[in-house]
Amino acid sequence: MHDRDTIIKKVDILYAMWQNGDLGGEFMPEDENPGLMRDTNENYLYFTLPMALNYQRNSYKLWESANKTYRDPETSFVFSPAKVLESDFSQVQEALIKYRIALQKNKQTEIWIKLCETITDLFDGDIRNLFKECDNDVIKIREFIQKNHKKDFPYLSGTKICNYWLYVIWQYTNQEYTNIDALTVAPDTHVIKATHKLGLITDKELQSSNVQKIVIERWQEILRGTRYRPIDIHTPLWLWSRNGFKELSLETNTNL
Repeated sequence: MHDRDTIIKKVDILYAMWQNGDLGGEFMPEDENPGLMRDTNENYLYFTLPMALNYQRNSYKLWESANKTYRDPETSFVFSPAKVLESDFSQVQEALIKYRIALQKNKQTEIWIKLCETITDLFDGDIRNLFKECDNDVIKIREFIQKNHKKDFPYLSGTKICNYWLYVIWQYTNQEYTNIDALTVAPDTHVIKATHKLGLITDKELQSSNVQKIVIERWQEILRGTRYRPIDIHTPLWLWSRNGFKELSLETNTNL
């Protein structure tokens, strides 16, 4: 079984390396955006709709596609739920595939339209109302999306994407949360690999169909009572894996 003290020491080094810029990450995938006012519904929608298509693909390319789609006057309408619902399926599909924001032209167009229906029907077209109705509480928001209205949020309700979406909204809008400690790591491929590399999950657990849940629970357990919240170490883990697991070293880290 993993040794907690050893893991925390490694996390300290990894976190310091990230802060010092030793893991890269000067430009993150979501930095590819049109620079909208942080508090606007348009900004919230920009960081919501493409997230549901962020499944087994390069995040940098996804957000590059999203930005191109938003900036093109012929395709930008897809970021307005009202305009999407006024348009034919083929029109929405054509706009989504023009810059490859949708790779599966039928399925992902359906997902996009469904989310626009949900945002329109449940929140009067303003996704910010979701957060208000849930008292800005991470636990309530997640329960609303993942349990009470799971079918209304295709893919966005998934274990990985839901947590990561909440994190991105927190980073790129003016959204503030209560119960921020409940915001977990988003267990995508890179975070899972980094968790395994640190020795927090076994080889057998790495291959488990339940690995996402295991990773979330393991980080909640290991970080309880420390200076870290689970979401604090998401980006360091992600960058560490993406950039080939640079050796954890104290030599270049003066923040410890």
